[in-house]
Order: sequence, then C-alpha cells, then structure tokens
Amino acid sequence: MTLDDLRRDIDKIDTKILTLLNERMERALLTRRFKTTTEDKDREQALLERIRHASHNLVNPEFATTLYTEILSESKRLQEKNPLTIGFQGEHGAFSEMAALAYNSAIVTIPCREFIDVFEGVESGLYSFGIVPVENTLGGLVEAVNAYLINTNLKIVAAVNLPVRHCLVAPQGADHRELRFVWSHSQALTQCRNFILRNHLEPIPYYDTAGAARAIAESQPKDVAAISSRLASELYGLDIIKEDVQDFKNNRTRFFVLAKDTTEQAGDKCSIVFTAGDKAGSLFAVLEVFARAGINLTRIESIPDKPGTYAIFIDLEGSVGDSRVSESLEKVSNITKGYRLLGCYREVRTTP
Repeated sequence: MTLDDLRRDIDKIDTKILTLLNERMERALLTRRFKTTTEDKDREQALLERIRHASHNLVNPEFATTLYTEILSESKRLQEKNPLTIGFQGEHGAFSEMAALAYNSAIVTIPCREFIDVFEGVESGLYSFGIVPVENTLGGLVEAVNAYLINTNLKIVAAVNLPVRHCLVAPQGADHRELRFVWSHSQALTQCRNFILRNHLEPIPYYDTAGAARAIAESQPKDVAAISSRLASELYGLDIIKEDVQDFKNNRTRFFVLAKDTTEQAGDKCSIVFTAGDKAGSLFAVLEVFARAGINLTRIESIPDKPGTYAIFIDLEGSVGDSRVSESLEKVSNITKGYRLLGCYREVRTTP
C-alpha cells in the first residue's frame, strides 16, 4: 500500500463521514415535528456517556464527547430554525432533488426510499412538501407516481420541468475498457438504451440513479458503472466517463410538488383526474367542454385504475380564479365519475 492509496482511502472515509453527518442532521431536524422543545437534557447526557464509553484505540474519549457536543449544538440550531422540508425519492444527487432545489433553493431536501414514502411523509406532516416525477420525454409516464395521484388527498402546488443530462460514472481510476455492467433507475436505463447497447453494457435496474452512484462509490467494483447526474458524481467522488449519454438531447422530466394545503387561486395551470369505464366516450365529452371554452390542454394521459376503468389525467392552462376555467371544471365534474381537482399551480421550466 502506497501513500497515494492511503490518501485515497482517507478521502473515501471523509466522504462517508460527511454523508452520515448530513443524514444525522436530517433525522434530527425531522424529530422537531414530534417535540415541543429542542432541549432534552437527559437524552443528550445519555448519548454523551455512550460516546465516551464507545471511544477506544486512537480516539480520545474527551475528543469524542467534545465532537458530539458540537454535533448536538448544531442539531438544536437546525431544529430551532425549523426550515421547510421536502421529501424526494432516491439519494442525494438524484434528479428529483435537483428539481426540488429548482422549486426552492433554500428548502431542506430529505431522501426517501420509495415514492410511497414521499406521499405518506407529506400526508403525515413529516415533510412540508414532497416532489415526484410524473412524466419524461423519453421514458414516458411514471406509472407508479400517477397511480398514487389517483387516490391521494395531497394537492399539487407547483410543477418543475427539468432537463435531464445523464452521465456514465465509475470509481476513481476505473478503466472504461473493463466496464461490463451499468446500474441505474429503470427510467434512466430506458432513456440511455442506445448508448448502453453501443457500449455492450449489461443494464442492471437500481432503485435510484444517485443511489447507484453511491453504491459503486462504497463498493468500488472494477467492472460496474452507474448512470446518474453530474451532481451525484461530485457528491460521491466518482469519475465521469462520459457526459450526456441519454439517447436524445431534449430529455426532460416533469415533476409535481405536493402539499397538504394549497392556495388554488395563485396558479396559471390546473390538473384534474377522473375515472372512466368507456374511456373514449368520457374523454370526448370532457374535451368538448374545454374546446367550447377555448381552454388549452397541455397533458392528457390515462392509466388503468380498477378492473374495467381508467384514470384520466388532464392538465390545462388557466386559473380556477378565472370564471371561464371554473365554470368548465364544474361542468366536467358533473359529467364524470371520481372527479378531483389535483391543484392549480405555477410551473418552473429550467434551462440545461
């Protein structure tokens, strides 16, 4: 083992320490939702005693307790500040996190393992907001998310239209000629299908693009790369083998920001959902209402709901504060089943 090898190991350990410290602060911040005060002297004292007794070998107990006293102080500072939080599916560095920061650069982003965790976290009040992808120009509809939207009581309070630029990333010093496998979210693998085929890589679905990047950063496989964002490569100390590996340049994903409450008058776009047994007939009647009112529709999608029925999603331009829009929505509610106004909101469109 050389000096360079040891320094690389130290760099990796430092990255892990900072990652875990951020995760600890996130959990500490979320506990504020369940406490009336940031002070808990008994728990703090018990923690410091445990840290003191757990210190061994090179770590001096006094150093460890001093370090954790500072960590506890920073945790309480964050709890007292009580910033807005937003849950997103994936690990830090995910495109959903980038969309969340495009919506509000000061918001605290909290990773969630699954889409359902985002919905449940907002519904329970654990997070102030949630953000989920609904459609991509290459991969199409994100069906799992749209299926949750059918029954949720949450409201859409904003939308973010984000350019998605994928990178092929690998552990530092990896030889691209040795790469045999690529890990990423199934949607990302679909968006980069031609690149993967051309380079004779075997795609392995992973729960998240950034999660795949983090996994190979921790395990350091020689023959595995990940498809993720540039941000993820920077967070986890990976080399970018190639940028812009998506099959088409105009690769964009649209995200919905969700909350328990909303001021519907403030938006300039509305989203509705209703169910239909006779999809064609029901849809025609709805489209006729909007056409007669001169309302522009920007999205029409359907997914199977219960056996024999479909859930139909429609996005339209306009505000519920506009009588033309509100009257049309009332007509649609009277001729459809399971009608719900998902939200009236503004959409942010970011540039590459």
